[in-house]
Amino acid sequence: MLTKQHSTIPGLLLKETGQTRIKAMAKIDFDKYEEFYAKRTGEMRSSVMRDLMAVVARPEVISLAGGLPSTESFSRKTLAKIMNDISMRESAATLQYGPTEGFDETKENIAKVMAAEGTHVDIDHIIVTTGAQQGIDLSARLLVDPGDAIIAEAPTYPGAIPSFTNFQADVRQIPLDDDGIRVDLARKEVEQLAKEGRKPKFIYVIPNFHNPAGVSLSLPRRHELVAMAEEHKLIILEDNPYGQLRFEGEPLPTLYSLDKENNVIYLGTFSKILSPGIRLGWVVAPAPLLAKFNLGKQAADLCPSTLAQMMVNRYFQEAHWREYVEKVVRVYRARRDTMLAALEEYFPEGSRWTHPQGGFFIWATLPGYINSADLLALALEEEQVAFVPGSGAWADGLSGANHIRLAFCGVPEDRIVEGIKRLGKVIREQMELYRALGGQKES
Repeated sequence: MLTKQHSTIPGLLLKETGQTRIKAMAKIDFDKYEEFYAKRTGEMRSSVMRDLMAVVARPEVISLAGGLPSTESFSRKTLAKIMNDISMRESAATLQYGPTEGFDETKENIAKVMAAEGTHVDIDHIIVTTGAQQGIDLSARLLVDPGDAIIAEAPTYPGAIPSFTNFQADVRQIPLDDDGIRVDLARKEVEQLAKEGRKPKFIYVIPNFHNPAGVSLSLPRRHELVAMAEEHKLIILEDNPYGQLRFEGEPLPTLYSLDKENNVIYLGTFSKILSPGIRLGWVVAPAPLLAKFNLGKQAADLCPSTLAQMMVNRYFQEAHWREYVEKVVRVYRARRDTMLAALEEYFPEGSRWTHPQGGFFIWATLPGYINSADLLALALEEEQVAFVPGSGAWADGLSGANHIRLAFCGVPEDRIVEGIKRLGKVIREQMELYRALGGQKES
């Protein structure tokens, strides 16, 4: 991308392989521990969202980057009562280890959450994790050997990419459209791998209000994907953190509920419907797979947090979780509508964006000559506004450079409008500069 000259943000911007990457760490000229590292550490990558956290935490920055739930909506009175009850009545148990798979009461509450989406599960098929992120990591750890193929959407969740690349997976990404992953292209990829004598270890999908694309997998494609998994004996890794956060349209069945052949591993979380700070998620899987997840979790952290589980269980006793979800959905819907209106007003001609029916994110596409990583550096420096560059959603770290992820969930409406206004100004300046230097206006 042709840009104006701009200084770097001290300690945060680093030119690497022609791209500007956000780094919240000091430069290391010499690493005396190099000989001790496992070979796979050479494939380890940081999540672009994690890299941005130190920057967007500054109060002067309007962050449209982080998928931060609206925890300010949580009742302080309810939280205080829960914490007081736990400390007074169950303090000894709270401070103790628990079972690796989680308490039965926690799993029963998870089953209630899933039942609200029309998905009924046996609690013996659930293991409680440290957030859904651990479920992704354990899936890769337990199923992927170096060089094994996995299939993911293009774009995909930027936080999943480090888990896949850390275990040296061969990530084959399949394009999305407004109806979700192109299952026809996924089928072609599976067939091509079969010709090579290979089979993908799993197909990773986010069917509801996709992160980052905002789209949802249509009902026909859900059936098609489940049928393909049955035909080719494949595992689907269904990541569903946003399914409860629907603003409009009819609810769609989970892939897990459509699957009759035990081909789906389901990942869920309390982060988006209660609080990310409690760090509780879950995996639902057939018994043989769940046994491996249990072993993997034992090695990772022994057991989920006892305190966090007791907080969740007490909350389900004391409060009406579905009423709280309905409350935050109203907040998110208003913020989404505000962002969509601001995009219409302030983004220049030549850009377009998705219209999510729920979730946290809008996915914007800019003219092809704009590199969103460089745009981020300019937006931070000149206008103090942040977003997630699109290239973080591709395993190669290069594709999707003219896309950006915009999060409306954690930002008040007035800040959303101001943030989009500032960002639109920077984009417009880059488009004008491009034309001034001889570029042609894109249709």
